[in-house]
Amino acid sequence: MEEIGKIASKAGIPAEAIEPYGKYKAKVDPSFVEGEANGEVILVTAITPTKAGEGKTTTSIGLAEGFGRLGVKAMLALREPALGPVFGIKGGATGGGKATVEPQEDINLHFTGDMHALTSSINLISAVIDNHIYQGNELGIDPKRVVWRRAMDMNDRALREITVAEGGKNGTPRQDGFVITVASEMMAIMCLAKDPEDFLRMLGEITVAYTYDDRPVTVKDLRVTHAVMKLMKEALKPNLVQTGEGNPALIHGGPFANIAHGCNSLIALNLAMKLAPITITEAGFGADLGAEKFLDILCPYAGIRPSMAVMVASVRALKCHGGVPFAELEKENVAALSKGMENLKVHLENIAKYGLPTVVAINRFPGDTQAELDYVAAWCREHGYRHSLSEGFLKGGEGMVDLARNCLEVLGEHKAKYAPVVERGAGLRDKIETICREIYRADGVEYSQTALEQLSEFEKRGYGDAFVCMAKTPQSLSDSPKLVGVPRGFRIHIREATLSSGARFVVPLTGSIMKMPGLPKVPAAVKMEEKPW
Repeated sequence: MEEIGKIASKAGIPAEAIEPYGKYKAKVDPSFVEGEANGEVILVTAITPTKAGEGKTTTSIGLAEGFGRLGVKAMLALREPALGPVFGIKGGATGGGKATVEPQEDINLHFTGDMHALTSSINLISAVIDNHIYQGNELGIDPKRVVWRRAMDMNDRALREITVAEGGKNGTPRQDGFVITVASEMMAIMCLAKDPEDFLRMLGEITVAYTYDDRPVTVKDLRVTHAVMKLMKEALKPNLVQTGEGNPALIHGGPFANIAHGCNSLIALNLAMKLAPITITEAGFGADLGAEKFLDILCPYAGIRPSMAVMVASVRALKCHGGVPFAELEKENVAALSKGMENLKVHLENIAKYGLPTVVAINRFPGDTQAELDYVAAWCREHGYRHSLSEGFLKGGEGMVDLARNCLEVLGEHKAKYAPVVERGAGLRDKIETICREIYRADGVEYSQTALEQLSEFEKRGYGDAFVCMAKTPQSLSDSPKLVGVPRGFRIHIREATLSSGARFVVPLTGSIMKMPGLPKVPAAVKMEEKPW
């Protein structure tokens, strides 16, 4: 690794903008970086995720290395990993093989403390709410209508529903619970804010509770916005690191894409667009989640017009969608692959609805046979899609040059006619149903009575123009993780909806999705015993 000062110089970041965190990490103060945020944006997304692996982050990093091999300046803007997935199912989120961001372990764990600052800020607000009720409740908060949840950056299903203030003299007992930090509204506004002043405004507008006479109580009403700003002062600055081949990378913010909007911070994205003619960013999970939210929420909010997309797919994942059990993925199966291509087709068609040209990145795994790789390439040619073999894992930048060239050719043609699919001026139910029909391909939407009442209440309170941020399983286009491939004849079930007034989101919760994940039977943390520190 090169020292971070050299990486900053390579990126065009002045020395006075850098606050080093050791030799290989730094915070960047964007106020010291001049210029317009007018670089082209490449969105990296993927087919519906499977246990077999798609390699979206590895492809994003590898693409930056590919541009570097061509002598083209490109900035990489990624999300920060969360400890919950790191110690749960996913493991790290810094790429793999020869396509990584470094220092990997630092980034996957405590990094520069952003997650800790967010978690502390969220729990400060919770502490102040309960203390306010205990100390006389001047605002008249109804303890049964506190909607702000505590948070921690870890998967822990036991904390989804809890009772606080038991024991007599500890306050007013009430039902509460935890969300994982990366699914919180605080994380959402950190990643939507244009600058610290914008974050402060959004922070003050967060609704945390309702009074006995049905008035909303905000963070501003609690008079702790400036205390939170002190906690978040450093966390609001993007983090600078490097790829394995010494190219600059900004890593900042990490909202879940199955619950929150799944994009890195707008502050980092705008900084990257100032620093380089090309910015590579990714949105979490499949294109039905992160990409939809990037294109229907972040871009309209920020006024960003992306230039193109890269759709990541692997032979292994496509065979999963074709019905092949995980244990049999190493066996050649072109018939199942053919069936699984329907999932890729739907995601490509969806991105086309936004007016973006797309290149397919066929992420190569060691067990892929030539016949299988040839089949995917032939399918892409037949359907008119540019495609490249993505070999960043095994070959680093050398294995990504073809994808980088393909992207340069698309950017040179200036074909993007970006427009969101969801009209913000439509009603909340209209927006929900547009996403379910156009992106998930559902036959319809079923609402619980609770969800209908909540959506009606949000509109009456003036949030009819809010963005809709769907909370849905990432494992299927439907709301059931068991329905792989391209499900047909299904309906989306909305069981409840929550309001994120600071982020200007309404979040419909579908199926059995939870804001606090649980650990699997054998967590990644346990598997780490095989490779002790």
